[in-house]
Amino acid sequence: MTSLRGKSALVTGSTSGIGLAIAEALAAAGANVMMNGFGDVERARATVRAAGAVHGARVEHHGANLANVDEVEAMHRAASEALGGVDVLVNNAGIQHVAKVEDFPPERWDAVLAVNLTAAYHTTRLVLPGMRARDWGRIVNVASVHGLVASAEKSAYVASKHGLVGLTKVVALETARTNVTCNAICPGWVQTPLVEAQVQARAEREGRDPSAAREALVGEKQPSGAFVSPSSLAELALFLCSDAAREVRGVAWNVDGGWVAQ
Repeated sequence: MTSLRGKSALVTGSTSGIGLAIAEALAAAGANVMMNGFGDVERARATVRAAGAVHGARVEHHGANLANVDEVEAMHRAASEALGGVDVLVNNAGIQHVAKVEDFPPERWDAVLAVNLTAAYHTTRLVLPGMRARDWGRIVNVASVHGLVASAEKSAYVASKHGLVGLTKVVALETARTNVTCNAICPGWVQTPLVEAQVQARAEREGRDPSAAREALVGEKQPSGAFVSPSSLAELALFLCSDAAREVRGVAWNVDGGWVAQ
C-alpha cells in the first residue's frame, strides 16, 4: 500500500469528479492536500479531510482561476506556505467546448487551451525547482483519450490534451536522471459533471431520455460499454506516486474501456 505520509500534494480541479477522487486517495495515503476548484468547496474539502483523518492529513483549498497566471502563482505560494512545498502535483482541471472548427469562438479556444494546457505548464514550472531540490516528486497530468486520438467538433480540447501528453513527455525526459517522474493518465468516458453536460446536450438534441443518451455516448467509443470510475483513476494516480512506479516515465496511460484499441 502506497504511503505518502510527510508528502504534500496540489490537485487542480479537485472539488468534484476525477480530481476529488484523486485528492481523497492521496489524503487516504497520508498526504497533505491543497485542493483547487469551484462549486461546493466545503463539502469537497470535508470529504478529503475525512479520507485523511487517520493520518491527520491537512487539507487546504485555493480558488485560483487557472486561466490567470497570477492566480496560479498565488496558489503555488499558498501551497508552499501552508504545506511546506509540493511533492505531488496533479494537473486535473479541464474545460470543454464543442463546435466545428470554423464555428469555434476564438475566446473559447483561448479559454480551453489556458485551463487545460497552459495552466499545467505554469504549475509544473513552479513546482519543479522544489522537487529537484528535494530529489523527489511526482507529476501526474490527467489528460484524456483525446490526448491520443481525436473526435470531431472538439478541436480545442483535443489540441490541449495532445499538448498535455507532449508536455508530459518533455518533463519526463528533463527529469529522467532524478527521482522526479512525470506521467499522464488518459481516461475515456468518465461519469463526471463535464461528461454529464454532454449527455444532457445530446439528450436534448436527439430527443432521448438521459439514460438512453448516456448509453449511446459510451457505446459509440468504449467497447466495454461502461464508464470508467473516478476511483479507478485515483488508484492509478496513487500507483504512479509509489516507489514501484519510479521508472514509469513519460507514459500516457489510457484507461478507456478499449477505445484506443480499436
